[in-house]
Amino acid sequence: MKLFSKKINRQLDAYQQELMETHYAEVENMYRQMRGWRHDYRNHIQTMKAYAAAGDLEAVRRYLDELDADLTSVEPVIKTGNPMTDAILNSKISLARSKNIPVRADAHIPYRLQLSEIDLCCIIGNLFDNAIEASLKLPESERMIRIYMDMKGTQLYISFTNFTAGKKLVRRNGRFASTKGTGHGFGLRRIDAIVERLGGYISRGSEDGAFTTEILLPQNIAE
Repeated sequence: MKLFSKKINRQLDAYQQELMETHYAEVENMYRQMRGWRHDYRNHIQTMKAYAAAGDLEAVRRYLDELDADLTSVEPVIKTGNPMTDAILNSKISLARSKNIPVRADAHIPYRLQLSEIDLCCIIGNLFDNAIEASLKLPESERMIRIYMDMKGTQLYISFTNFTAGKKLVRRNGRFASTKGTGHGFGLRRIDAIVERLGGYISRGSEDGAFTTEILLPQNIAE
């Protein structure tokens, strides 16, 4: 029994380390894009000055439109009120966009949560990765991930929905099987374990070509 427990703990430690490293790599990529934009800022100003000196206001307008679109692509997409949630969601939204997967996110989270950053990263990261994986199996025109997060009384509510390949997913032994291959089901079990440990509630459903995961987690909110 002890050997089995040690093996599970080693798997858990390795999994958490991999999850955090992947997440921080995604955040660093987003920040690298922002640093690149700032680096080019002086060149942008000089270009617009040249257009203005030549009296070509239409060129200035077009250039500003291009800069606005470029800046939007690296700006944080969502601001929830909670820094760690912002970092995770924005890095994953950036990843989804790079794979041509639209994301609709509506999230409002208190600045401080009882939930640890590792638990939060594990839950959101896995839900998002699973949604991206499923979306990649669809034509680009049919892809969509919807996220909703908010407080319902003293509980944090998390909902992730993604479209599936036109068929209802099947439960096996009371669970929806992971489609990501050997080892990836560990992430789903990890989410379940966190929710259970925190005294929360989780529901998964597959209906009308969409798969939805809903989670409620009790919180003692710090003002």
